[in-house]
Amino acid sequence: MVQEFKGMMVEQPEKKVFTRNVVTRTVADLPEGELLVKVHYSSLNFKDALSAIGNPGVTRNYPHTPGIDAAGEVIECADGSFAPGDKVIVTSYDLGMETDGGFGQMIRVPSKWALKLPAGLSLKESMMLGTAGLTAAMSVQELIENGVRSDSGPVLVTGATGGVGSLAVAMLAKAGFSVTAATGKLDETDYLKGLGASEVIARAAVTEGAERPMMKARWAGVIDCVGGETLAAALKSTNYCGTVTCCGLVGSPDLAVNVFPFILRGVRLVGIDSVEASMELRLKVWQKLAGEWKPDNLESMVDEITLDGLEEKIQAMLKGGLKRRALVNLLDS
Repeated sequence: MVQEFKGMMVEQPEKKVFTRNVVTRTVADLPEGELLVKVHYSSLNFKDALSAIGNPGVTRNYPHTPGIDAAGEVIECADGSFAPGDKVIVTSYDLGMETDGGFGQMIRVPSKWALKLPAGLSLKESMMLGTAGLTAAMSVQELIENGVRSDSGPVLVTGATGGVGSLAVAMLAKAGFSVTAATGKLDETDYLKGLGASEVIARAAVTEGAERPMMKARWAGVIDCVGGETLAAALKSTNYCGTVTCCGLVGSPDLAVNVFPFILRGVRLVGIDSVEASMELRLKVWQKLAGEWKPDNLESMVDEITLDGLEEKIQAMLKGGLKRRALVNLLDS
């Protein structure tokens, strides 16, 4: 077994100062856990960027290797849950937060954090999806389970050019829904329509008239990736007995809304949490992602990089300038 591997190491040489470098580590440096995995691919998420710059809401203990997503090959498993050579996906829980994550070529984690790669999905494709894809699929699942059908009317996706938003657009379109994509980047209209959006609107169009207690009913369902004023407006403009899912806070973590959407239209607000979701739900959703909800255009939704390209993508993400998901190739790093 190879004892040395490369990984991004975030260090804190002094208070409020954080540095990021690709370094050589050893397996002995990894935390305890039953499962040792050689990571083939990871992906960059906003939580990873925050961990990389020392955000204490994500990571408090340094040195640290971020990466909340990892897909690779089992090297060893102490409890027998997996066999050497098994291909697995590891996302969420504490991976990449306080536990060294997928920006290293090796990870060691509790075996209960992992699931076998579903048939129909490659390791590379699984990280083109990653936590963003899992979150988007959980959101689509909630809409469907709450009665939103493809013939119910348009479904709104906010923050549509982001990781979760763009994948939600593609999945909904694949499932036969009419999708309205709301974005602050109207120059990405062609890209969103290429993913399957029937209509692309400015994010301001979602909140226009939101000062009123209720708004005109427009949406059969909503997948909100923004929060704040946008989520409040989405609730006020959802059809009778429609469903709104919430998974993001880039707009604001606060929600100022009255009870009218709930008591006059029976609107449902469903929170989406992929971090502590049950393994039963994960398995169900990943099967969908490997089959009927797998976007046809995954390749167009990502830029592939190595560990050496992470710093540039992290900075772009923090400035809101990342246009595609960043797929991290650990094999070529």
